[in-house]
Amino acid sequence: MIETLLGWWRKRLEPAPPPEALWQEIMAGLPFLAALDADEQLRLRGLAERFLAEKEFTTAGGLQLSNAICLSIAAQGCLPILNLGLDYYRGWIGIIVYPDEFIIPRSIEDESGVVHEYEELASGEAWDGGPLLISWRDAQMAGSGYNVVIHEFAHKLDMLSGEANGIPPLPPELPRAAWQEVLRTSYDDFCAWVDEAAAADEETPFDPYAAENPGEFFAVMSEAFFETPDILQAEYPQLYASLAGFYRQDPASRLVAR
Repeated sequence: MIETLLGWWRKRLEPAPPPEALWQEIMAGLPFLAALDADEQLRLRGLAERFLAEKEFTTAGGLQLSNAICLSIAAQGCLPILNLGLDYYRGWIGIIVYPDEFIIPRSIEDESGVVHEYEELASGEAWDGGPLLISWRDAQMAGSGYNVVIHEFAHKLDMLSGEANGIPPLPPELPRAAWQEVLRTSYDDFCAWVDEAAAADEETPFDPYAAENPGEFFAVMSEAFFETPDILQAEYPQLYASLAGFYRQDPASRLVAR
């Protein structure tokens, strides 16, 4: 039944509606999706249907592909483009889902020109022009401020304007210089916060991985924007406003309404 339904989604000329019971189960299980109003949920469902018709899911590491995996990733991944449109995910097709974290070979050239090769454990990866890789175990941790799906999809949006540097394609009402200033100021402040927290053996409300570089900062703060918008708005109100302007959404107001 699973293989038949997945094939049906892909072969139909028009997007097919996902099973009602499964859709409701996914929405109820993810509080940041359950907070959407009726109109937003309807539009998200339509986007997810079209997304499933356009993208190709495969698995690795022995994981069996299922309707729940595909629909959950599609629903979470389409939330950032709810008011932007599916064209923002143009230029790539594949999504590879691993059962757990996976190994990615890396190489880096030092100042002397020597290339060092190493392996890195990852829960997600977005390749420019290529597939998106997701750990299903990590994807199921969504709902408490950590969201690997939104994180990697945010990288895909960032890459639309070139390298993943935290500056996605901005609308005219968001001047690039203003965006960069807010991003830089917020990023520098967070990096200092992470250092102070580490020295005091404390934690920050946001994943310290955001301090890696501005691109990771944008992706991690996009997770927070959709999952814990009240915390992000309280700590970095200007950054929250910038993200609200780009995504054309105000998740904090959904919490108030709910």
